[in-house]
Amino acid sequence: MTPQERAERSAEAMWATDSASKWLGLSLDAIGPGTATMSLTVQEHHLNGHRICHGGYIFTLADSTFAFACNSYNQVTVAQENSITFISPGQPGERLTARAVESAKSGRSGVYDITVTGEDGRKVALFRGLSRTIKGQNFEETS
Repeated sequence: MTPQERAERSAEAMWATDSASKWLGLSLDAIGPGTATMSLTVQEHHLNGHRICHGGYIFTLADSTFAFACNSYNQVTVAQENSITFISPGQPGERLTARAVESAKSGRSGVYDITVTGEDGRKVALFRGLSRTIKGQNFEETS
């Protein structure tokens, strides 16, 4: 199995049971070893009292993207620590895109940087996720 096939199978297995991402309207647009891209169209129910996308939804978009990227090796991996910096607001009706890249991976620990952008390419948020690999696989794979 190639690394790309492993990433795709891991993503399929995770997406099948990821009720939260589906319920929020996220889509998984691309996956690869240590990378993922997801997006969300900002709808009425995503808006806060300022009529911009609630930061919690932007965080969730970035966090889900982080999860798919760090689980792309078919090893169950969870968040150890996350941080986000909001740069500009997400606007009603706008499609936000989160792109995750693996910055470092050593042993059971990983560092992933996720950039959330608006449709015009501006940075909406910068998210850093620290991961920890635990026991298990996302799908059964024999050596």
